[in-house]
Amino acid sequence: MKTLLMTTALLLAPMAVHAECSIKDFAITEFTPSAASGSSGRMSLRGQLVNSCTTASAAQIRIELKDDAGNVLQSKQAWPAGTSNITPGQSVRFDLGRLFRYQPNIASYTASVVNVRSW
Repeated sequence: MKTLLMTTALLLAPMAVHAECSIKDFAITEFTPSAASGSSGRMSLRGQLVNSCTTASAAQIRIELKDDAGNVLQSKQAWPAGTSNITPGQSVRFDLGRLFRYQPNIASYTASVVNVRSW
């Protein structure tokens, strides 16, 4: 019986790490999108991802580019810290502009945290 309890505890321990941090424990700050019209189509979607959780974790963010009516023109997800955890209270700067192409009808940009995990 002790072996069964120990095995169960060891199997569930990694899940507990994932449950400690949630989407609300991360914030995107200083999000400053800009686009350069013309043939280059370069965009800059810079921001900072802050970990307010008590454990080191990583967060996946989604950036959406929308038109005047609020329709999503482009949407991409990325892990700003890659496969590294962000320590509690620390932040990671990102620029995901390279994932997008300029379109003249882009009216707004949104950035949100969509997933959290520990590597």
